[in-house]
Amino acid sequence: MEISVCILTKNAERTLASTLASVKTFSEIILLDNGSTDATLHISRQYPNTKIHTSPFIGFGPLRNYAASLATHDWILALDSDEILSQDLILELQAITLDPSYSYLFPRHNFLYGKRVRGCGWDSEYIARLYHRQYTHFCHSQVHESLVSKKYFKMKFPILHTPYHTTVDFLSKMQSYSSLFAEQHQGKKKSSFGIALAHGSFAFFRSLLLKKGIFCGTRGWLISFYNASTTFYKYLKLEEYNKKTNN
Repeated sequence: MEISVCILTKNAERTLASTLASVKTFSEIILLDNGSTDATLHISRQYPNTKIHTSPFIGFGPLRNYAASLATHDWILALDSDEILSQDLILELQAITLDPSYSYLFPRHNFLYGKRVRGCGWDSEYIARLYHRQYTHFCHSQVHESLVSKKYFKMKFPILHTPYHTTVDFLSKMQSYSSLFAEQHQGKKKSSFGIALAHGSFAFFRSLLLKKGIFCGTRGWLISFYNASTTFYKYLKLEEYNKKTNN
């Protein structure tokens, strides 16, 4: 397949081998690393179709676009280092005729502690990850980046995603994502303790009840508390960042 797989990494030793093994049939993997200090790069070197590049962290959107610029092929499949292409999806990609004017959406099945999560908004997720770089690109957002595209085609088979393995993973991502949100919206969006509390409370209500996390047992409560905490702290940090702007 004339598709370049572009993967962003930083300290991904626990999941990267599974990710790279799932795309071993692709001729080119662009791995863009942001300063790993674990075995990430060593693992990457075990796969001959992988080309390793490094970059400081410049935001997820800009990093996605930089990785795409390093690729040989115009068709880009953007993956995270904790995502795996299902075998059925690979066969579907081999059979489809791609249209450059479309971006391609994949269903993403999310797992926590070895079991698929079917609530908290994790059960009906589609992500746009396959695109032609001459027709579109990722936006320049620091976090929660997305493709700038108007036409999408939904694929049938999923990407498999395991974003968290330990409590430390939840806390680390909450810290980094909340800071990136505050940096991105500094001086552009209002915030206060009350706004942070309201947004955090609604995030918990939405995740646990509206998104049916309550039916996922302990995992549903854990994810809902995480969503609430991340939302609360990103608005609380935004208030602090805004004060710096006004001083």
